[in-house]
Amino acid sequence: MAHYDLILRGGRCVLPWGEETTDIGVQAGRIAAMGDLRTDTAAQLVDCTHLHVLPGLIDAHVHLREPGDAAVETIATGTRAAVLGGLAAVFDMPNTAPAITDSAQLAWKRQHVSEVAWCDMGLYVGATKKNLADLAALEAEANVCAIKVFAGSSTGDLLVEDDASLEAAMRNGRRAICYHSEDEYRLQERKPQFTTGMPHRNHMVWRDVECAFLGTRRLMALARKTGRPAHILHVSTAEELDYLRDFRDVATVEVLMNHLTQTDEAYDRLGGYAVMNPPIRDKRHLDAAWEAVRNGTVDVVGSDHAPHSRAAKERPWPDCAAGLTGVQTIVPVMLDHVSAGRLSLSRLADLMCAGPARVYGAVGKGRLAAGYDADFTLVDMGAARTIEESWIVSPCGWTPFAGHRCQGWPKATIVRGQVVMREDEVMGAPLGKPVRFR
Repeated sequence: MAHYDLILRGGRCVLPWGEETTDIGVQAGRIAAMGDLRTDTAAQLVDCTHLHVLPGLIDAHVHLREPGDAAVETIATGTRAAVLGGLAAVFDMPNTAPAITDSAQLAWKRQHVSEVAWCDMGLYVGATKKNLADLAALEAEANVCAIKVFAGSSTGDLLVEDDASLEAAMRNGRRAICYHSEDEYRLQERKPQFTTGMPHRNHMVWRDVECAFLGTRRLMALARKTGRPAHILHVSTAEELDYLRDFRDVATVEVLMNHLTQTDEAYDRLGGYAVMNPPIRDKRHLDAAWEAVRNGTVDVVGSDHAPHSRAAKERPWPDCAAGLTGVQTIVPVMLDHVSAGRLSLSRLADLMCAGPARVYGAVGKGRLAAGYDADFTLVDMGAARTIEESWIVSPCGWTPFAGHRCQGWPKATIVRGQVVMREDEVMGAPLGKPVRFR
């Protein structure tokens, strides 16, 4: 008879090879045993009867805005939202104020995460035209998930839009670079066509298909030229998804929950609360995104959680802030897609756990297997619930999915063997750590 720190008993576990009802024993923050553990004991027992046990889900694309505006979001509030929504880890973007672009800022953030985060965190470093020569060293620093390049749509100095600078970034380092792929030259050329007060749906007209597709074509040419792997974030067009199938030697693909869930009707219904970059598009692109999920083109699904104040979202277009919240709602919304038959729980675990771990090289994350971190997302596929803004804990206080009815809901989040959320209650004290990467 063995004794564990924690036993998850009787859950339907989503394993790399399929679903199986089994027990999981946890020791020292890692999965120690899987199988029939009914004769074993534990300091803590979690009855998972009628629940599915997924590997701890990861949102690999969030903007927690710290350092920045605490009235909108912080690492503490954003990771609290994450665990309430069933996430065991998030990877946080560098476009803060100031931006995370050097070792000093990275060191501050690493320390801060270890003090206030409720879940584990990976840290992006932003590329600028001033730090291109330092990127190889920066991506090798502890807890860095990737270099982030804004090839379009950025503020401050986090914009690397010309081919010479993009190629220089690719030649400094070896890990996959993450890209916001919109063509900045086309964006600026077309901008004068649009004036304040025009309908919000003009957002997808200005930032059109060619804007995204041209950016991705340019990046793929450079990736092939340099041999540097590229992870294209928030791919939003049918054209890009079809094109990227021929670049699997150098490219991986992220699609957002929003582009799998919302179409252009959202502009009329939500106004500024539907404005994001790249934009929500019409149903043809949503259908293409689901086809890409089914055929394996998509490696990762993320939220691109990018909170803004209500005042910033309610300004007239195009002056309203671009970016939507999602870190607390991505798991319920994706579970609802599972219930609707659009993907399986196994594919969800691949897109939101194994996929991020594989693309970014996260150590100890990605699957339910002995020796891996004891990160678990426990979900009840029989639970139906409506997303309400009163549930949202980000200080901005809003979600574009308010009123969205979900079939399937996260019931508990476990990070390295510690129950941090159970039945809508955040438990204990912040215990998040920076994620390790190869």
